[in-house]
Amino acid sequence: MEWTDSISCLKGIGEQREKKLNKLGIYTIEHLLSHYPRDYKDRSKLVKLAEMEPETESTFVACCKGMGETRRHGRFTLTRLRVEDETGEIGLLWYNQPYMKTALQAGEWYLFTGKLQKKYGRKEVSVSEWEKIGENFAGGRIVPVYTGMEGISQKMLRGFMEEALELVQGGLTEGLPVWVRKEYHLAERNFSIQEIHFPKTEQSFYDARRRLVFEEFFMLQGALYSLKAVSLQKKCGFLLKKKKALQAFQEHLPFRLTKAQQRVLKELEDDMTSGIQMNRLVQGDVGSGKTAVAMAAAYWVIENGYQAVLMAPTEVLAQQHFQSISPIFESLGISTVLLTGGQRVKEKRLALEKISSGAGEMVIGTHAVIQKGVAYHKLGLTITDEQHRFGVRQRGTLNQKGEFPHVLVMTATPIPRTLALILYGDLDVSTIDELPPGRQKIDTMAVTGGYRERIYGFMEKQVQEGRQAYVICPMIEENEKLEVQSVLNYTEELQKKLQQCVVQCVHGKMKPKEKQEIMEGFANGGIQVLVATTVIEVGINVPNAVIMLIENAERFGLAQLHQLRGRVGRGSEKSYCILVSDAKSKIAKQRLKALVDSEDGFEIAEMDLKLRGPGDFFGTRQHGLPELKIANLYQDMPVLMEAQKACAKLMKIDPLLAQPEHEELKKRVAKLLEGKALEL
Repeated sequence: MEWTDSISCLKGIGEQREKKLNKLGIYTIEHLLSHYPRDYKDRSKLVKLAEMEPETESTFVACCKGMGETRRHGRFTLTRLRVEDETGEIGLLWYNQPYMKTALQAGEWYLFTGKLQKKYGRKEVSVSEWEKIGENFAGGRIVPVYTGMEGISQKMLRGFMEEALELVQGGLTEGLPVWVRKEYHLAERNFSIQEIHFPKTEQSFYDARRRLVFEEFFMLQGALYSLKAVSLQKKCGFLLKKKKALQAFQEHLPFRLTKAQQRVLKELEDDMTSGIQMNRLVQGDVGSGKTAVAMAAAYWVIENGYQAVLMAPTEVLAQQHFQSISPIFESLGISTVLLTGGQRVKEKRLALEKISSGAGEMVIGTHAVIQKGVAYHKLGLTITDEQHRFGVRQRGTLNQKGEFPHVLVMTATPIPRTLALILYGDLDVSTIDELPPGRQKIDTMAVTGGYRERIYGFMEKQVQEGRQAYVICPMIEENEKLEVQSVLNYTEELQKKLQQCVVQCVHGKMKPKEKQEIMEGFANGGIQVLVATTVIEVGINVPNAVIMLIENAERFGLAQLHQLRGRVGRGSEKSYCILVSDAKSKIAKQRLKALVDSEDGFEIAEMDLKLRGPGDFFGTRQHGLPELKIANLYQDMPVLMEAQKACAKLMKIDPLLAQPEHEELKKRVAKLLEGKALEL
């Protein structure tokens, strides 16, 4: 059997089960065996029937005495039969499984797991799992527990895994170089796949898991290093001159760049005069001034006769950038063009003509700027804002719009070092670690819903004094399963509570024009309280807004909450961030306390990663973060460090993986780059 064969070749997988497994992302034998257990149950310790203790789950071997019987009891169908071993006999019970009446054969031995219970004077075992044992039965074992779905039982999944392992036994090709396995004491691949599913001992499980975690990190790092190696070979067809343009642009700004901004701008300058294509990430906390640095670089590129393009993740943010950047550029004689998906046909056609002719020198837009039909005249710099919302492949598509243009990506989401190694392994990283002078500390407090009336009173007082407020809700419409405040319902409630205030709402499902009108109304002070989803998480600058009220704060990531908090405190007035949560869990309370105690975005990001893990770091939608099948970015940080070190060493020896002994590794890295592991 081949690793790439369809799962339909396994016994018991017909059309319906195949469709269900497909929903779990399982199409091939490789997908199946890479569907690692999420937990394990130790069934290796067997007990005799006479030794079983009440209300304790036990695993035992017993012989079936005869056919079972089934009867109704209220809402339940109860199936019972008798089993025995050398120490005695006992009754077994199944709920709503009438087929168990004939599933077991008299005189045959089975392995059962269940809990002994005493009810109404009757002792019997409520069975959770069972399996028939063969002649070579050597005792119980450690049993894997998988993420499954309705219609695919754990027993069924284990059966599929066992058959697949038997069919590919010993036939999996090794992807890690021999020297890497020796230097880092890593188990062989076939052994590791077998033992991660059905570990014989605790040690064999740890050995298998360490090998597979290392391999996963190593392959991802290899893919990112490959991207970097290719980009380093791309000599830029132009060397930027006229460095005085950088100073000239700064003189047109209504503020002075901080030392951190000047340092990062110097790093960009060095990149863009090296003759090699720049691939750099600029990360900095909310309000640190990344956009000003990026625009200085864009102005320099344009003064050298090229175009620059900025891609933002949302229309709202693209509009914000356009409104803040175009006046400065227009005063310098530079034509700025906006291109978004929500534009009218005529507007879009005009924008495309300007871009293709070169009349549009600074292009600002959403992912519309990378669509087919967008042709640049002479693209010299691509800027991607809020990098974590785009995958590697999306920014790659933008870069292909020119002849190796310089690449600059920005993020206001502080990324812990562990995540940065995975997300930005192909980029050089600059950090703006200084806020502009005059930014005030934002008072942050976490309270329960019982404080709501007091909060409304405080909000009304601030509005009467001429200031504004944001209110953030995690959902647009009510969902009965999630008891959270909906934007639409909350807005109605708030309009009744704050009758002296102009209250409006904005959310992602609105038409762009409607959304823009409300944003503009809030920006110019016509709207005093803006109820919103996280659509305002990035980019909006309203210095008069002094209150950020976040409902159901426990449902947001800490990094996201920190960004939302950064929407206030931009003016001269004292600002406040109020986190409302009735969550009782210890972790939820710890997370909110971390935000109250710290304003350091990187410190908060590390805490979020530690408390919630990488899966939730960016909230519900995972942008650009590769799906890790077995590794945990926080728990496995030492292994990540080892894998990165090993990969760096390998890439110095063979950066393009051209040597024959790296053929399998090259195939697997290429598969990652071609597939969806490094894109949205």
